[in-house]
Amino acid sequence: MNTAPCKSIPLDRKLHIQLYILFVTLITLAAAGCRIQNKNSLFDGKTLGHWEITDFVGHGDVYVKDGGIFLEKGDSMTGITWTGPLVRMNYEISLEAMRVAGNDFFCGLTFPVGDRPCTLILGGWGGQLCGLSSIDNFDASENETTEFISFENGRWYHVLLRVRPDRIEAWLDKQQIVNIITTDRDIDIRIEVVPSLPLGIATWRTTGAIRNIKLRRLEN
Repeated sequence: MNTAPCKSIPLDRKLHIQLYILFVTLITLAAAGCRIQNKNSLFDGKTLGHWEITDFVGHGDVYVKDGGIFLEKGDSMTGITWTGPLVRMNYEISLEAMRVAGNDFFCGLTFPVGDRPCTLILGGWGGQLCGLSSIDNFDASENETTEFISFENGRWYHVLLRVRPDRIEAWLDKQQIVNIITTDRDIDIRIEVVPSLPLGIATWRTTGAIRNIKLRRLEN
């Protein structure tokens, strides 16, 4: 029985095919790596990891329990500060926060806006006030980001914060509560939260809990 001879692939073509396969593989791995790098969990639910207890005077206990970080009521503020790799622009931070006991802010999220800091307050000044501190030297209680929201103790709230070169946005559950253009605005923090820099979460005379802290890089 006659069979057609098997044609061999020229050596240079084989090399081109191998190089192409290698190129595609590297691109695929790089893309996968970018996806992993661009969406990082900042808390494993078991240990503080890169979070350190913030050196607030008279702070309460800080511990991990049931997959969350608990910040016990202190004389003033209790908090945690991030000591790991930092993103300063074009990013999102998401987390879940709960006021366990008390009637003041249970999540004061201090975050970088380029080389400037800012703080998102949830439930301050008597338990309902939300907003950014500070914008043009005006606190969350006296600038255009001021919102009043009723919070329930013992309930987890989903928080999403987005920072871009010209804008800061924030959502509570699915409700947008902050949407401010920051171009030519003076972004800063109150002096009380300086120990939270560059990235931190704090409570004020209130016991709070934080879990599922994640960071996602945004495209420019």
